[in-house]
Amino acid sequence: MTLQISDDNRVRTLILDRPEALNAFNEELYLATATALRDAADDPDVAVVLLTGAGRAFSAGNDLKEMAARIADSSLSSQGSHFSTMISALTELPKPLICAVNGVGLGIGTTILGYADLVFMSSTARLKCPFTSLGVAPEAASSYLLPQLIGRQNAAWLLLSSEWVDAPEAHRMGIAWKVCEPDELLPEARRHAEILASRSIPSLVAVKQTMVAPYRPGIAAATDLENAQFMELLGGAANAAALAEFTGQGKT
Repeated sequence: MTLQISDDNRVRTLILDRPEALNAFNEELYLATATALRDAADDPDVAVVLLTGAGRAFSAGNDLKEMAARIADSSLSSQGSHFSTMISALTELPKPLICAVNGVGLGIGTTILGYADLVFMSSTARLKCPFTSLGVAPEAASSYLLPQLIGRQNAAWLLLSSEWVDAPEAHRMGIAWKVCEPDELLPEARRHAEILASRSIPSLVAVKQTMVAPYRPGIAAATDLENAQFMELLGGAANAAALAEFTGQGKT
C-alpha cells in the first residue's frame, strides 16, 4: 500500500507511504492519491483533507527510475500518466486541502502546494523545483499557480534555479503559512484542520469554490503549455544526461 487513509473528526488524513523512496510518486501513488481525493470529495462526512508524508520526507517528487524506464520503453510512455489524473483531482477538490510538509519536498512535493489552502511546514523541511537541473519544463500548473501564490520573482527563483529553499525562506515567500517544530507539525496542522472541519461543509465548499473558480482557466491553460513543453524536452540531451547520472548512482 502506498497511501495511508484515516478519518477523525471529519478530517480525512492521507499519508504518502513510500518511505523507502522518500515518498516519490510512481504511477500507483499518483492513482491512489487521485482516487483518495475524489473519494473525500464525494464523502458527506469529510470536511477537510490533510496530506502529509511518512518517514523523513514529504515527497521526493516524481519517481525518476520509473521516468527513465518509461522513456526507454515507448509502449509505457505512450500510455500516458496518472500524474494528470491526480492534478485533475486536486484542481477539482471542492473541500479545503491542508498540507503538512514534514520533510523534503522535491518537484511535485513542492508544486502540489499550489493546490493547498493551508501549508504547514516543519522547520527542518526544504523545498526544491529541480526542473532546470533535470532539463525539463515545469509541471502541475506551477508556472501559473506559484506566481499567483508567492509573486513573480519568488516563483522565478524556485522554478528557474533548481536550488533548495528552507522553511524560513518558504514562509517569507508565502508558500508556507506556518512553520512548526517537527514534533508540533502534525498537531498544529490537525488542530487547524479540525477548526475548519467544525464548520458547515456546504459553506466550506462555497467559500473554496468562490476562491478557486477564477483560477481554473489559468490552471488549464498552463497545464496544456507545460505538458507540451515537458514532452518536447523529455528524453532530450539535458534530460537524458540528468537521468543517466541519477540512475547510474543508484539513488532512490
